[in-house]
Amino acid sequence: MRALLFLITLAIAFESNAQVKDYIYPNHKNPSMSNYGTTGLIMMPSARLYPEGSLVFTWSHLEPYLRGSFVGYPFDWLEASYQYTDVNNKLYSESREFSGSQSYKDKSFDAKFRLIKEKKYMPAIAVGFRDLGGSSLFASEFIVASKMVGNVDLTVGMGWGVIGKNRVKNPFAYLHDRFKTRDRDTRGDTQGGEINYATFFSGRTASLFGGVEVFLPRMKGLRLKLEYDGNEYGKYSDEFQNGQYVLDRFEGYLPVKQSSRVNINFLYPVTENFHIKLGYIRGNELNFGFSIAGLYGGKDPYIKKRDPRKEIPNKEVYQFVNSQKKENLYRTSLKFMADENIYLQYANLKEETQTLEIAYAQNKYLSQPIAVGRITRILDDISPQSVKNFSLTNLNADQQMYTVVVPREDFIKYDAYKLTNVLEQSVEVIKDDPDAFKKYEYIPGIKFPIIMNKFAPAIRSQIGGPDGFYFGEIALSAHTEVILRRNLSLLAVTGIGIYDTFGELKLASDSILPHVRTDIVKYLQQSNKFNITRLQGNYFMNPSKDLYAKISAGILEPMFMGIGGEVMWRPFEGSIAIGAELWRVKQRAYRQLLSTRRYQTTTGHFNFYYREPNTRVLAHVRAGRFLAEDSGFSFTFSREFRSGANMGIFFSLTDISKEEFGEGSFDKGFFFNLPIQMFFEKYSRGMTGFGLRPLTRDGAQTLVHANDLWSTTYAANKNNIMKDWGDVYD
Repeated sequence: MRALLFLITLAIAFESNAQVKDYIYPNHKNPSMSNYGTTGLIMMPSARLYPEGSLVFTWSHLEPYLRGSFVGYPFDWLEASYQYTDVNNKLYSESREFSGSQSYKDKSFDAKFRLIKEKKYMPAIAVGFRDLGGSSLFASEFIVASKMVGNVDLTVGMGWGVIGKNRVKNPFAYLHDRFKTRDRDTRGDTQGGEINYATFFSGRTASLFGGVEVFLPRMKGLRLKLEYDGNEYGKYSDEFQNGQYVLDRFEGYLPVKQSSRVNINFLYPVTENFHIKLGYIRGNELNFGFSIAGLYGGKDPYIKKRDPRKEIPNKEVYQFVNSQKKENLYRTSLKFMADENIYLQYANLKEETQTLEIAYAQNKYLSQPIAVGRITRILDDISPQSVKNFSLTNLNADQQMYTVVVPREDFIKYDAYKLTNVLEQSVEVIKDDPDAFKKYEYIPGIKFPIIMNKFAPAIRSQIGGPDGFYFGEIALSAHTEVILRRNLSLLAVTGIGIYDTFGELKLASDSILPHVRTDIVKYLQQSNKFNITRLQGNYFMNPSKDLYAKISAGILEPMFMGIGGEVMWRPFEGSIAIGAELWRVKQRAYRQLLSTRRYQTTTGHFNFYYREPNTRVLAHVRAGRFLAEDSGFSFTFSREFRSGANMGIFFSLTDISKEEFGEGSFDKGFFFNLPIQMFFEKYSRGMTGFGLRPLTRDGAQTLVHANDLWSTTYAANKNNIMKDWGDVYD
């Protein structure tokens, strides 16, 4: 406590002699990351969180730990992180023969929940959990408060578990006897993967910790951090012998020396989202690290779009010519819409209702209202004045997604002041007879097949394991789509390896289940010259207003080929969808060409989706039979942000035991997807993403086929269109 008081006094002294004008970044918003990989001081947590929609990658080196973290913020009150730590004072396993020279690799999930927002006289308060469901090497819980005073951020908290060892009696022990002991028996089994609820906030002792983060004046954003560390770096149990806590000693582990509980750190913001840091920790070790943050929650988080609509010259001439003959109106609509990467599929002029009806397809604008707005402007420029309404039907794979009826006069009237909310009141968004557009009188001639090619660099990775931390391949990938009919297509994805380190992988699968995923090493090693990732044919159907179907066949993913399909009921004005899928598949040979292996199976699931329209949170529950012939449930929770980015987690529970599943106990992981357009000035619907399972196992594995119905019919829902209605005048 004396050390903590000294740190606070020092920080106030810094602040008292500084003026606001002395700070280069007086309103610097982003919190800083700790060496542990989450927001915090140096080793200790704080109550700070990044804005929702943020993703942060952190890396730090502090002997004996080399730690990398992915940290996501699906809400402004939740921090969720995945930690991967190289512990170089401990062998990979308790068997020296198996471990060789490989050090221990610890994987863990962390979570922090903000309970109270910071106010004028109230600090931010958060509760957090470290090493949930992992090995429990870093298992801890904490309650922490943070308060800004001028340009000094004060933090104080209490910790349990690994960060609760400085001999303060646990206050929860007065509430119930279960909080008095935190012994080995409550740490979970050796498989990992389970959350050890019995240990939460338990143990004979807790720890007080705290510190300050000072924004230094006249130092271009440099921050000084000082903290009192609650960690006990020697791995102690709660067992008492002769008045002393017992150090866990096991083969291949050396305790860490701690000369001081006071840590110091300097953090420099190279940019607002890229921080580097240097510190002196435990009184005996230098520490270096950095963090890279991406704030993806806003509409245009990085680069504003400079992709204006193309102006049409001589509008009056076009309007006159198009008033003479409907064919002229259809042809000019076809041309000028194509200039905006929007493709006319069908057209019809209803003179009795003064409505121009068109059906279109587009693959450029992630936000559907942008396409609606640009089409409406084009049609207003070229249509005769007798046309009073535009009926715009969006198609995907020749299936009707939605129809927007836009009153021409209202669109123009509200354009000057961008009154999108007023325009919304007069616009009709509906879902009609799914075949109505096929009766339109104009259908432009299209010469099939249409072939589209895209070439791009690609990376294949394998992370973690006794062979090493990271193995990868740099390759050239070719994406080819052949459209045979409007609702029939062939998708091919191939790759040519350029350089890889997969030859260094040696550990074979130890799974007792069919090896539907754990032979990944063999697939990576034997397909490193040329591979066919996918060769999938798709046929789409729209039998009724809210019913969609798909049949697919071919090479469906890197490890399986076969045939199957899915059906989905998705009400246009609702937040739910229900579907089913069934596949007969055969395992592919390791070279990933056209040959197969013996294993074949039938897999299928019932799917339930619920998407909350205001928060854009999606819950997906899958029930059925998985690839290794286990049965059970899979749960996915994700959130989409204004930019189009999304992040989520998943986990699965099936009828195989923990022992059959192997290390990790059950399947789980996280993912995020980012729109490519946020990094460029032009609009694009392309997405890039990253997903990670802590462990690759065979249980609870699903077929990863392309063009699933949920994604394909994304626009077939009124909520998904209107959520971005403010973009209609972009």
